[in-house]
Amino acid sequence: MNARRSLPVRSLLAFLHDVVASAVAWMAAFWLRFNLEVPPDYLKTALFTLPSVVAVNALLFWRLGLYRGLWRYASLPDLQKILAGVFVASLAAPALFLLVAPVPAVPRSVFLIAPLLLIGAMSGSRLLYRAWKEQRLLGIVRHPEANPVIVLGAGTAASMLLRDLADSSQWRVVALLDDDARKHGGAIHDVKVLGPLASAGEIARRMGVTQAIIAIPGATHAARKRALELCQAAGLRVMTVPAYADIVSGKVSVSQLREVELDDLLGRDPVRLDEAQLSGFLEGKTVLVTGAGGSIGAELCRQIARFAPGRLVLVDHSEYALYSIEQEFRDRRPMLRVFAAIGDAKDQARVKEIFTRHAPEVVFHAAAYKHVPLMETDNAFQAVANNALSTIVTARAAQAAGTKVYVLVSTDKAVNPTNVMGASKRLAEMLCQALQPRGATQFVMVRFGNVLGSTGSVIPRFREQIARGGPVTVTDPDIERYFMSIPEAAQLVLQAGLMGKGGEIFVLDMGEPVKIAELARQMIRLSGFGEQDIRIVFSGLRPGEKLFEEVLVDGEATLPTPHPKLRVARARAPASDALPEEVLAWLAAAAGADAAVVRARLKAWIPEYVPTE
Repeated sequence: MNARRSLPVRSLLAFLHDVVASAVAWMAAFWLRFNLEVPPDYLKTALFTLPSVVAVNALLFWRLGLYRGLWRYASLPDLQKILAGVFVASLAAPALFLLVAPVPAVPRSVFLIAPLLLIGAMSGSRLLYRAWKEQRLLGIVRHPEANPVIVLGAGTAASMLLRDLADSSQWRVVALLDDDARKHGGAIHDVKVLGPLASAGEIARRMGVTQAIIAIPGATHAARKRALELCQAAGLRVMTVPAYADIVSGKVSVSQLREVELDDLLGRDPVRLDEAQLSGFLEGKTVLVTGAGGSIGAELCRQIARFAPGRLVLVDHSEYALYSIEQEFRDRRPMLRVFAAIGDAKDQARVKEIFTRHAPEVVFHAAAYKHVPLMETDNAFQAVANNALSTIVTARAAQAAGTKVYVLVSTDKAVNPTNVMGASKRLAEMLCQALQPRGATQFVMVRFGNVLGSTGSVIPRFREQIARGGPVTVTDPDIERYFMSIPEAAQLVLQAGLMGKGGEIFVLDMGEPVKIAELARQMIRLSGFGEQDIRIVFSGLRPGEKLFEEVLVDGEATLPTPHPKLRVARARAPASDALPEEVLAWLAAAAGADAAVVRARLKAWIPEYVPTE
């Protein structure tokens, strides 16, 4: 309550200051015009016109909103408002004198001098107040006990960070580093730019610093990764500012520092989406997502929500997962119409009920079993039953409900599959291809690799092992995988859904493969340990695993699209248009079949499937 009352008081004091400043500036202009000795007649003119000048300035300053901002944060926009207000007032005052008679003649130079004095008084007092509050007038270090830190980057983000940390009792920036040689020797907010990023270790030792902050959110991923590696090589603990998009959007402050995460090491440059076209694709539409409680499904829902769908239908068979994502939307997007429908995507009656009730215009089928070793032997039949049957059931329901676009979330393991899970997802793609000619629904399939931190991925497993003190288990020293972040994968799935015309299999550019052993080492280092503290143990390949995944974006096997990170696979069409009926008949007849029978049947449907030994 006191804070609310104090704001009008501050505004009133600022207003009174400017009123007094306008009066002083007007009288001082006469004083300067006549070389400090104002003739009696002109002194009378100055005093006679003073109330009008003050009234005009006061009215315009208040109407132009000069008192909404706080002097503590005075900046360029405040100066622009002052310039606009004084300029308008400098025109309004003489105009008023012409309309109101009789008014003694005012020297023309006064009309030029007074505004300049007033601008200096108003802007100068605000900047002096801010400097005093930030205690920079005399170069005072407000918190000498704060931990010294060097900042990598000397751009806009670093400037914002220094300003925000000026009052911090935790961090005291002692040096800036930047690879732009033109900045070397310069300073930002009295903090000098001492050299390039590569000098981080030397500068840190010389200044007794053990902590660094990376403040280059707008740089490429490779540049940020290099900065991190330089700091780690120097033995510095590292934090980073938030993502550039979050800073610009106002979601977070640049000073909301965070620990460096795995995404910073393996992440990629931001995806550029066709925002306008995606708005037309999703805005106001009813969109349904299966597997909405899973890692990919939940992020798909978050990304879809950005484009204001008319209704978002969340489908998942896990009660807890569905409840969690529903509550997230209730808390963060209360205006969005969200419907949580619990049910198994294989349950034909339940799926038909959901599709009939909501009539979705766009469907994203993300529900799937996707853990390779778990699905390879004892659960092989269930992998096919879930991944293939759920696709048939939801795809047919989409066609019956008049769905315009149906997007199947597939996997890189469907490329020349060597395991049951990958083969079951390739079969799901073929089922969509076979169903494409049977209705108006456009079936679009999207393949991508591993996503950082998804349920069942290696990264949460490594985190648990590191938290227990190790060892960290890796299957083979040479095993490699492709990675992307969950948001990037979800965004590209949306983009593919927008671009698809029906029957295409889109593949995502996954970048360069990452050795899992090196990934484990990086996670150990990020946790503040070394390999002498937490060992890495190699356990051998598991059932269905292979050392190297197929390259998704192959120039011979794919065709380009207008989007640089999406290509279309040259995939073989199913041999039979009746494939959905064949699969349904086999699932009904072979319930509970062992892994060998399942593999043989998959091989018959998918010639490129070559099971691992």
